[in-house]
Amino acid sequence: MNVACYIRSLSAYAPEGILTNDHMSKLTDTNDEWIVSRTGIRERRKLADTENASDLALIAARDVLQKAGMDIDALTHIVVATSSPDRISPPVAAILSGLLNAGQVMAFDISAACSGFLYGMSLCWSILARETGARILFVCVEAMTRRLNWNDRGTCVLFGDAAAACVLTAESKGVSPLLEDVICKSDGSLNELINVGGGSSCQYKLGDTIGEDFFISMNGRETYKHAVRQMSLVCEEILERNGLGIKDVNLFVPHQANLRIIEAAGSRLHINADRVFVNVDKYGNTSSASIPLALYEAHAAGRIQSGDRVLITAFGAGLTWGAGLLRF
Repeated sequence: MNVACYIRSLSAYAPEGILTNDHMSKLTDTNDEWIVSRTGIRERRKLADTENASDLALIAARDVLQKAGMDIDALTHIVVATSSPDRISPPVAAILSGLLNAGQVMAFDISAACSGFLYGMSLCWSILARETGARILFVCVEAMTRRLNWNDRGTCVLFGDAAAACVLTAESKGVSPLLEDVICKSDGSLNELINVGGGSSCQYKLGDTIGEDFFISMNGRETYKHAVRQMSLVCEEILERNGLGIKDVNLFVPHQANLRIIEAAGSRLHINADRVFVNVDKYGNTSSASIPLALYEAHAAGRIQSGDRVLITAFGAGLTWGAGLLRF
């Protein structure tokens, strides 16, 4: 695309509630050693019973608008990536728009699971190509703990709640990271590997007990294989089509799903561990919020400097996956 896509500001928020591995051992048949050895996760965040995904989104959105120095009435679009909305309808974006008093802006959700940030960035870039004066609030938010079966230790230890937000424009202001390229892919023939129920396939009537089909289910072994392979391949593809090699990448920020997946993908790409950012130990898998949350923390920690090129990649239900290049 000839039109640029800049991240004018970036913010993230994780709820105060913390579920350590010791907490998890009281909820299901597991322990700290088992969880850490298989996932690298030590704790994850959980929203309060009085909070919903839109509440987390609102906190991140207000902060990012303040950092961008942008009034709410300057927004033209609100886009939310989530696989754990407050309700099936209306979209979280519309709820967020109302909470912000944003007026009659275009507001809608996208659902690409853990690949939501990449899919959303691609979509927002397309909006900017059509409307170069657009000012887009893009939020990734997940309340994954609401959809966990606490008796399924293969999934309940993996996920946490968080939100991240960015303001996207076609023009930079100060030091604004540039989206250099993004690739998004999917393979719907593998849609059964990861599922979150609650849609029309869950045919409940009033008074029925909620069944296991309401919660997250995952074929962990097959998901691991596809995640490592496809993330590695799409990273190689985006580097090649931009005339770059792994040596040109200052920091690799992969989806924070599982430390073993991160390590395996890094190994296949031949990128040293000191150039890989990891925070899965603190938050677990926050789905669409994972990459922007990691970018926010990496920048705050000084791991990203002006001029750095950052390679990002994700993989999620669908199956969906992708990669992106950011220049800070």
